[in-house]
Amino acid sequence: MRYVSTRGKAPVRDFAGVLLAGLAEDGGLYVPESWPHFSPADWRAMRGLPYHALAARVIQPFVGDAIPFATLATLCRDAYAGFGHPAVVPLVQIDTGLFVQELFYGPTLSFKDMALQLLGRLFDYVLAARNARVTIVGATSGDTGSAAIEACAGRDRIDIAILHPHDRTSEVQRRQMTTVTAPNVANIAIEGTFDDCQDLVKAMFADTPFRQEMQLAAVNSINWARIAAQVPYYVAASLALGGPDREIAFSVPTGNFGNVFAAWAARRMGLPVARLIVGSNRNDILARFLASNDMSIASVEPSLSPSMDIQVSSNFERLLFELLERDAGATAAAMAAFRRTGKMTVPEAAWHRCRTLFHGFRLDDPGTVAEIARLRETSGYLADPHTAIGAAAASANPPAHGVPAIVMATAHPAKFPDAIERATGLHPALPPRLADLFDRPERFTVLPNDIAAVETQVRALARRNA
Repeated sequence: MRYVSTRGKAPVRDFAGVLLAGLAEDGGLYVPESWPHFSPADWRAMRGLPYHALAARVIQPFVGDAIPFATLATLCRDAYAGFGHPAVVPLVQIDTGLFVQELFYGPTLSFKDMALQLLGRLFDYVLAARNARVTIVGATSGDTGSAAIEACAGRDRIDIAILHPHDRTSEVQRRQMTTVTAPNVANIAIEGTFDDCQDLVKAMFADTPFRQEMQLAAVNSINWARIAAQVPYYVAASLALGGPDREIAFSVPTGNFGNVFAAWAARRMGLPVARLIVGSNRNDILARFLASNDMSIASVEPSLSPSMDIQVSSNFERLLFELLERDAGATAAAMAAFRRTGKMTVPEAAWHRCRTLFHGFRLDDPGTVAEIARLRETSGYLADPHTAIGAAAASANPPAHGVPAIVMATAHPAKFPDAIERATGLHPALPPRLADLFDRPERFTVLPNDIAAVETQVRALARRNA
């Protein structure tokens, strides 16, 4: 399997190469040169497999010959062995034809663990084979950071620096990052928004001398391996409800577009997906685009669902590349104009093609609180704010009769206790392994939105551990 940049001017790489590269040198994102495809018989053969075995089977075409299949299978088995549910990604029915797939049984109670627990092991394997070392830099709106740190803390060949927006995550999200004391971990709180953090990460990758000096790598969903590792749980959900002999709709609360793009990738690989519903909070750039072809940046506003407090959805570039029929020049031009003007022009024909599959939905904070309360009252289900938006989005965009809809439950409700208590009067408890989280000392550095200051901090981390 070979990978090309969405902007067409970066080296073609294999899976190991894109794993280590993260962002392409031309500022684009790596995508498969051609999409793998499974036949209906192939999908049926995966029914009944344990999740780790299904994951290895689905991911293998993306890996190609970069990692032996037996090794990949072992890495997948180890990645999911410690999850807190025997099914790893269980389905819960909350209404007629409406299900929730719970993706929060990993160590940090977020769907980000699904990819990052495997990603840490993939890095270990590739770095050992190359006798190399990397410095991972990442931006987080809340959940990616803790999952990435959990996956990479204490690993001999990795230093990891995570940027989060200062005072714009939940306290649980922040403490899951800042209470980790491993010497190869640095937490940086940026005085700004998640979009500012994401811009700083991209700027570090664009600074070629710094990128080479630090041997930068990425764990955000700009890294293709993150997307590849998220495809299997869509497959698992479909097969559990009759796929590939039955179509499925997925409702995905998303900010950076990576999670829902993984669902699109599963469909591109042959999984029968009838509809993809994109749930947004008040930061509704994706919902506006899908409603009226309005992809224009507004200010980022804090919300009860902070993981979606994003206005620049990086992974949309991968879908744009496909909508523009893989025209790298047109993709690069559209992204340059978007960066320059704050508005993306998507041709009407491409937008209409997008609308045949994708549907958007927006829910503000009062609506989110009401939906959490409604779910608790009608089905007994306790949903975090992000999952509640996904459930409301599914109800507002019902698929055709007989097509079940699956809401992706992206976080454990205990990560957002204030919102849950406001909606239901309940204060969800953290699992026992995190019961002392609020007693642990924190360690992080607050920095301005300044690339020089951030690079100095990252360089100090890497040199300390060299």
